[in-house]
Amino acid sequence: MKSNFIMIIGLLLLTATGCTKKETVISKTGATGDASGYEFVGGYPTEATIQKAYDDADLNRAIQAYKFFYPTVSGEGLVKGNDSINIIPNKSFGTLDTKPGQIGFTLNSDTPYGPILIDLSKGPMVIDVPAGPLIVVAMDVNQRWVADMGIPGPDAGNGGKHLLLPFGYKGPVPASGYHVWKASSDNLTVGVRSLPVGGDVKAAIERIKTVKVYPYNKTPDWQEPTWLDLTDKPQNTTPLGWENNIKYWEALNDVIQREPSYSGYRDYYGELAVLGIIKGKPFNPDARMKGILEKAAKIANAQMRVQSFADRRPDRVVWKDRQWEWVGLRPENGDFDTPDYVDLDAREVWFYQAIGASPAMFRRKEGFGSLYWLGLKDNTGKYVDGSKTYKLTVPTPVPAKLFWSVTVYDAETRSQVITDQNKAALRSLFELKDKIGGQNVDLYFGPKAPEGKEGQWIKTIPGKGWFIYFRIYGPEAAAFNGSWKPGDFEEVK
Repeated sequence: MKSNFIMIIGLLLLTATGCTKKETVISKTGATGDASGYEFVGGYPTEATIQKAYDDADLNRAIQAYKFFYPTVSGEGLVKGNDSINIIPNKSFGTLDTKPGQIGFTLNSDTPYGPILIDLSKGPMVIDVPAGPLIVVAMDVNQRWVADMGIPGPDAGNGGKHLLLPFGYKGPVPASGYHVWKASSDNLTVGVRSLPVGGDVKAAIERIKTVKVYPYNKTPDWQEPTWLDLTDKPQNTTPLGWENNIKYWEALNDVIQREPSYSGYRDYYGELAVLGIIKGKPFNPDARMKGILEKAAKIANAQMRVQSFADRRPDRVVWKDRQWEWVGLRPENGDFDTPDYVDLDAREVWFYQAIGASPAMFRRKEGFGSLYWLGLKDNTGKYVDGSKTYKLTVPTPVPAKLFWSVTVYDAETRSQVITDQNKAALRSLFELKDKIGGQNVDLYFGPKAPEGKEGQWIKTIPGKGWFIYFRIYGPEAAAFNGSWKPGDFEEVK
């Protein structure tokens, strides 16, 4: 009886071990294999294993490279998109009151924009920002922050001259009279936003045109840049057409070939080199590598979408009793740095939804800049549905020294939702100006406006997901200490 008992226990242990432990199998012929499908004979890989190992390694490398260089390719989308509407570096710039038909990652219509492209390859350039309610940020081709100007900059909205130095510049630098910034690429994108004081959009647009751009060493043949009116003109400044195919890698290669290498990316350039993207050399992937790169683009983009809309980080939560999430997960700076590492998760989430990054954009400080909150789930924790109608209750007054808004975005394009309503935002300066005198204001989102609520409603599209950014400009103490909170989306049945 005792021996039978021991035998049974032994069999159970053997069975359990066999079910839970995956070991390398060694055959009588000396072949070894494992669960990953790799096989070795006498310690050497078989031909099939060699092929599989390199395919797997290249795919994994490409997935990580895709995610790291997404800001670069998105930045190239800005360059190519602006070029298509005749925004020419150093020569012609634009002004626009952004509308839904203008495709750009989480652009908004709260403030008019002024897209400016700068080329430093011929020498330093000056951006002369006048005094007034202007927010200006310069970023390089990788969407790395270069400079804050205007209200968030060292001039603090009082006006100032900003000197942009080319990458590796070794010439003379003035001792005074300029705020000096060192660029990490030849080509920069400078975004100007003008606050519509009192709701005066026309004046805000005209204010953008008072920004001056000229060479530090101005020559007699210099011609002042022209300003183009881009309002109501369709444009696309995103990489949406490249995200899931070989064009993503071609666009990235264009940047690598055109721009000076940034020393902080040396390791990542090494990753690209294995994939065939090397500065100074043609990019001609064979059929195998092209297939791997296209597969990687699809997988990596899907992973970024999941991370962006189903973030697993606990620090994404704004209030524990609400569904709202922080848009920017790194309030310390614009480079996503922590004391010990670069926060790649936060970087990927941000650039999948937005463009540009600066310390001012992420700063969570009373009275400074703006706060961005992401809303994509209802009060039950389910994603909002374009076929349903929801109510969002906003307690007033909202703790905004300047103004506040909610903007609806298409979950696919991460751009303002496009409907026959031709509107994607509800703003305290405009649509809600006469509706926020009470204790609360109810906002509505759905295919059809509730009766009598047309002025407090944004149309959504059945079958399409959407999300909103809740923005507070000039946030006050209550926006931080939890004494003020917006409600959650509640389905209206």
